[in-house]
Formats: sequence, C-alpha cells, structure tokens
Amino acid sequence: MGGGVRLQNSTGCCPKNSTSSCQPRPCGDYGNLFTAYSSNPYAEFNFFMDPFAAYQVINSGIPVTLVPLDATNTIPITEEFFETFEKNQHTYEAQYCFKSLKIIRDTLFGDQFYTSYFMWDSFMSGVATSIMKKRQNHQGENEFAEMEYINITVVTSNMPYGISDGSNPFIDGRTTPKFNLEKTGVHSGHVHTRLHDPFCVIKNGRGKCQDGYTEEVVGHRGVPVRVAVRAKPNQNPKSTLDREFFVSFLDVLNQRENSGLFNFSTQFPHYSGKLHKPDLRSKKLGKNVVFDMDMSAGDFIALIYLLKLPVKEINLKAIIVSPTGWANAATIDSVYDLLHMMGRDDIPVGLGEVSAMNQSDPVFSAVGDCKYNKVIPQGSGGFLDSDTLYGLSRSLPRSPRRYTAENSVKFGAPRDTDHPELRQPLALEVWDSVVKSLDPGSKVTILTNGPLTNIAKIVLADKNMTNVIKAIVVGGHINHDKTDKGNVINVPSNKFAELNMFLDPLAAKTVLSSELNITLIPLGAQRKVSAFPTILKRLHITKQTPEAIFAKRLLSRLRSLKKTHPRYKHMDIFLGEILGAVILGGESSVLNSTFEVKNIKVNATGYESVDGQIIIDEKQGKSVKVLENVDPLAYYNVFANRVNDGKQSAVVGSFDEQRRLWSTPSNRQWRTQDLRIVGAFICFISIFIYFLYNYT
Repeated sequence: MGGGVRLQNSTGCCPKNSTSSCQPRPCGDYGNLFTAYSSNPYAEFNFFMDPFAAYQVINSGIPVTLVPLDATNTIPITEEFFETFEKNQHTYEAQYCFKSLKIIRDTLFGDQFYTSYFMWDSFMSGVATSIMKKRQNHQGENEFAEMEYINITVVTSNMPYGISDGSNPFIDGRTTPKFNLEKTGVHSGHVHTRLHDPFCVIKNGRGKCQDGYTEEVVGHRGVPVRVAVRAKPNQNPKSTLDREFFVSFLDVLNQRENSGLFNFSTQFPHYSGKLHKPDLRSKKLGKNVVFDMDMSAGDFIALIYLLKLPVKEINLKAIIVSPTGWANAATIDSVYDLLHMMGRDDIPVGLGEVSAMNQSDPVFSAVGDCKYNKVIPQGSGGFLDSDTLYGLSRSLPRSPRRYTAENSVKFGAPRDTDHPELRQPLALEVWDSVVKSLDPGSKVTILTNGPLTNIAKIVLADKNMTNVIKAIVVGGHINHDKTDKGNVINVPSNKFAELNMFLDPLAAKTVLSSELNITLIPLGAQRKVSAFPTILKRLHITKQTPEAIFAKRLLSRLRSLKKTHPRYKHMDIFLGEILGAVILGGESSVLNSTFEVKNIKVNATGYESVDGQIIIDEKQGKSVKVLENVDPLAYYNVFANRVNDGKQSAVVGSFDEQRRLWSTPSNRQWRTQDLRIVGAFICFISIFIYFLYNYT
C-alpha cells in the first residue's frame, strides 16, 4: 500500500454543506502529505518516508502489486457505511474497530470526515487476501478492486538534475552512483531534506518537490506494476453499502468462529477499577514539586524514588510528561500504572507537546518536522513505548486511568465523544490546576528530566516566576577541554551537546536565560553514577519491596541490553537520570555533593552541529548552580535504601497480585469487608466467654 499514480487526491476537500470552519488543505493534490503539501503535493506518505527504498523495491524485479491512493480514495468511509457499522457490532473485534473509528470521526476531521477518511489499510488487506486466495493468480484478480498494469517510477529527487548539493545519498560524493543511476538523470537532483524544505516551497504557490511520487512514465524510465485503480461497486443494488468491500469487511469482523474468546473485562470479571488516593488532609506536607519527565526508562525509576520520599518532605503535586523525547504519548499509561501501584492516583498527569518549540506544523500543530527528535536512537531504547520495550505494563498493576483520545467540544473537538470526561489533560492545564491549588505564598520546585519544552512554556506564561521557587534540570553538558564529548548519538557533527538540550535547543535557551533559579545536573555528573553492577548489587543485598523489585528488573534488562547489543551502548545514560530526584530529596550532604556557580548560555542557532551546546559566558551567561561532583557509592546506597524502605511502599505490588486479589467474588468480598467481619467475630467471642465465665 503506497503511492499515488493518476488520481488527484480529495483528502481535505470540504463537503458541499460544510461549515465555515472547514478549511481545505491539500485538496486536489496527487499525494496526501497533509503536513507538507506546501512543499510536496505529489508524494504519498509511505513512499515519502523512504523514496529510495520504494525505488529499489519497485525496480528489484520482484512482481509488485500496488494499492495506491488511486484505489483507496475511491472507498471513503461514507455516512451510510458508518451507520450500518454502528448497528453491526457482534464481536469484540467489531466493537473495538467501530469505537476507534468513531473516536477519529469525533475528534479529528469535523465536517471533512466522510470525504477525507478512507479505508486505507483495511482495503489493502482485503485486496491482498482476495488475491492470495486464488492459486496461480498472475493477473491479480480479486473481489474488491479493479486492476491495471501501469508503467511507473518512484521519483527520488528534484530539478535541476545533475547538480550536487550534498542532499542525494545515491549520487553525491560517489565515484559511481548506486544502482547504476545516471549522474544527470531524474534521480540526480536535490533530495527533499525536511518537511518544510525551503528548496521545495514556492511563495504563494504549490510546492515543487516530488520525492516519493509514483509517476506514470513511458519507456525504460519505469517498470510495469500491477496497480489497483478503483474499488469495485457493490453488486447488490438493494444494499445501502455502495462498495463490495464494505459488505465483506463487516461480515469478516462479525464472524463468530474467528472471534476472540474474551476481552479484558471477561477475562478478569472481578477486576476492580478502584482508585487509590491517600488522605493527606491531616498531614503536614513538604515542599511542592512538579516532575517533568520524557518517559525514558530512567525517568520511571526517578518517579519511584520521588514517590518513596515522605510527603512531609516532598509533596509531589503533579507530573507533566513530554513525548518529544524517548517515548510516544501512549506511554503515559505506564505512568498511570506506576502511580496506581504506589497508591497515588490523586496525582494528575499532563501531556506535553510532541514537537520542539517553533517546530510544530503550521497546519497540523500536533506534529513537527522531526528536525531534533530524529536523534533518538530508534529501536535502541527510543521511540518505542516503554511498556513495549521493557514490559512495564505487563508487570505493573493496571490503573483505571488511561491515555485516551476521548474529547469534548469544550476543549476544541468537533463534537463530544462517548466519554468526554475521560479526556487526557494537557501539561499546561495540569500546571494551571497546581497553581490554583497552592496556599498563599507557596511556590513550586520543578524537577525536569527531559527536553525543556514544557518548562519553557511555563516560563513564557509566568515570566516573573511568581509560582516557581527553583528548577532542578537534569541535562546539559559542559565541555571543559574540547575532549569531553556529549551524547547526541545520531548527529556525529554535534560532538558536545547533551540530548535533552539538543531535543529542544530553543526551549533550553528560553529556560536558561529566564529569571528562574536553576540547579543543573549535567552529563558529567550523571556519568559518575552510571555503574550498573554496583547499583544492582546494592538492590540485591537489601530486602525488597515491590517497587525495588520493579526497579531491579528494569535496570537488569538495561544492563543486559548494553552487554548484548552494540546498538544499546547508551543504556547507562538512564542511571544518571535518577540523580536529580536524589538531590531534590535533600541528600546532598550524604552524597558529598559539590556545586559551582557558572554563567552559561545555550546555542539555538538552527545549525545541528552546535544546537544544544552549552557555552560558558561570564558576561552574558545566566548564573546557574552546577553539580560538579558526587560520591557514587553513597548515591547507590541512598537510592537502594530508599526504594527498599517499607514505609510509603506499594499499595498493590503487581498486576498478578491485583488479579489474585479480585479473582473470585468471594475473595473480592473478603477484601472489602475483612475488618468488619473480624471485628464482629472478636466481639461475639468476647461476649460468649464473658457469659460462659459468669454462669459456670
């Protein structure tokens, strides 16, 4: 599934009776790059992601069947299909698919849903399975799409051809081009380097780049490919469904014999969705803290440490998370699960921005051009859900709070979803609620373990810092002698930046030039406490709470990955991320910590080779307290002793324990009534003994 050959795209076109809020975007373009149509109106998303790979596959000699936008754009989700689907949900799969589709309709497309949302992936699956069911089917006969052989090529560059500008990996810098391409041919021009590549953008006109466009050509420039050109109409004139695939799709989803045996509620019928909220009204609370995390592995362990600190010392008011860094937005479920395990379902969690400052798309603000977060090592601890990579959600108890796309008109959705009350709050909304809850004169300490995007927005909203007393920033790298390198792994030209600063250099510059009182925990200090064997040994020799077991399992997995796979060599970076939480907990004297005040500033020039680097500037730099040294052994001892402390420990230790507690109705009743039953029994025995003693 990919490409667009002949059909002009209708995605983004407003329906005839649309409201004034409907703004057509790439209407009439060949492709579907809704975030980059102003630079490339030709390409389809899958091929645009790697046009050179698409070119290699199409020209490999392997017989290819292409299901492009030509075909998928002829099978939009119609209102008739949507209503028929709503009435035909007889299996868990059908219910799941319809709910997902309805959330998309209610939250994303507004008036454009029935003209702009198509059966892309599902239609391609139907065409593929129909072809494969017929043996020796060389012509691609199938029930759902009309097929045709078309001579195509995949465009990989842009005019003028034959001019080397360093953007073309097939041509530039090579004596002989790869795949026998011509140095002056159609694959030898400028390559689209980013979503809004200035080369591709024409003022007051459509973009000129075509990278990823499956162009129909004549002669040897292309190869014949079997292409689905349009969806077949329904042969039953009495049906309200106008496509043959619509009928099959609903029939297959609702087949009982191939349906799942259970969903979560039937597999665990006595599971309790009870929230665990402590009663803090009678307790004296410590300093107010907001934890800003990017959901990396180290951040989860830092969160455990914060939750283990007595509330009389640290009052964790809220968590704001950033999917700019190591994980995607759905990983927020693991944050909810961890809070549930520790009995802190009262702590709100806010979702931050996906992209760096000034990097969000002007048309679709939820995405950016990936200029900075491309540095995250994909498949090596980054850009994967933490629960997928480390098994967090498998072992943690399941929280009733989950990440959701449910929303309401009140917060900007086109219409209310089924459960608008489940809406995932945003980071700044949670921050505002924290500010409103403060006692007069109280202020907040911010601990940030990720890119400074969220903190920069707080700074911009409160330039006088009336609600913030200080910030502890885990990140940054101070290069003393031009030999101490940073950790921006995937940008070799940038040797001295640290990841958190590089992921959003403009946000880092905003924060580090503000009036905020900042303590910096730089990369150098983090590296001094990054010994897996020592910390694991300390966790092993002490008695183990559920949270200590969880931390040990996670750290053991990271160590194993580091030892086994060269691509995971950076795993020890996560150990240093716990240091900020330990410093915040007031353990500086135990750790023999030493600090120095330095005047620093951050590069945010737009050049990858220097962005995120910290410069010492005595005249114009911001005065920052920098952690210079720490005793590693003391650090490991403090951490291990704290997480193994039986006080303020887990309410429910794991999902297995949670499942056992509620596995049967009788067990559930016992768990909720045990104190009253035991009390009544003791009372009865006491009265019985009293009468027995007095009447004998």
